[in-house]
Amino acid sequence: MTKENRHLTEKAVEKARILSEALPFMRRYAGETVVIKYGGHAMGNGDLARLFATDIVLLKQVGVHPIIVHGGGPQIGEMLEKMKIRSSFVDGLRVTDSETVEVVEMVLAGTINKQVSAAINSAGGVAVGLSGKDGNLIQASKLRRTQKDPDSNIEKILDLGFVGEPARINTHALDVFQGSDMIPVIAPIGIGPKGETLNINADTAAGAIAAAMGAKRFLLLTDVAGVINGEGDVVGKVDAGTAIKMMADGTIGGGMIPKVETCLKANENGVESSVILDGRVPHAILLELFTDDGIGTLIGTGA
Repeated sequence: MTKENRHLTEKAVEKARILSEALPFMRRYAGETVVIKYGGHAMGNGDLARLFATDIVLLKQVGVHPIIVHGGGPQIGEMLEKMKIRSSFVDGLRVTDSETVEVVEMVLAGTINKQVSAAINSAGGVAVGLSGKDGNLIQASKLRRTQKDPDSNIEKILDLGFVGEPARINTHALDVFQGSDMIPVIAPIGIGPKGETLNINADTAAGAIAAAMGAKRFLLLTDVAGVINGEGDVVGKVDAGTAIKMMADGTIGGGMIPKVETCLKANENGVESSVILDGRVPHAILLELFTDDGIGTLIGTGA
């Protein structure tokens, strides 16, 4: 055997070993639902987007039922700028008037939803693009925020326009996918009580869907490695009580707070465990689900 052939054989054996080690994890998740919030750099980078699509097809192939909920904030911002429509934010939520919500729906349910679906289809899967309005999937109520006046100390209600939060998830609209080879890809657009279109935060929508479907895992892809402790290290696992303490003492702060809160709420309402992980890492989902240590922060008590 030549040196080159020996090297090729060693590489093949290493690949076979990795597949063999993944088998117990594949068995653990076979037949289970995994809801994935897809966004950030993982969605904006072409190479990562292709790897993501391939990984989703692999999950379906080994018997996992993935449900994708995607974001699209930067793309919405770019389109609004092109159309010279100004927008503002309150607590990280886009104030959405009737003109803006049309653009939001066009970008999320149109452009991005079809791009994600097409990528999965190109990788060999059968993705079906949906918005939360299809099949009354995400029935929503208007979201309001309160703001305290610093002078009078009186709280006033802020109207965010056509911004909503999930009130009810019609699981029947997703159950039909569980026994098929199809993969649902969902844009976080909800339908209000009067039939109006409501813009919903993608993390919130994904968490609500994960809870309603009783998902084994809710994976929240971000542009950070996970929850960071006081020493600057990624925390591999944290229970609800510890997470709440870390938010109270400032260890968890900024934009990570609503993500952790979304995970805690999902867990309380039916998800076994949630994971915040770095979507910039190639094959992040496979590394999290099919290896011993995973790569993100698991929030909950799941194995």
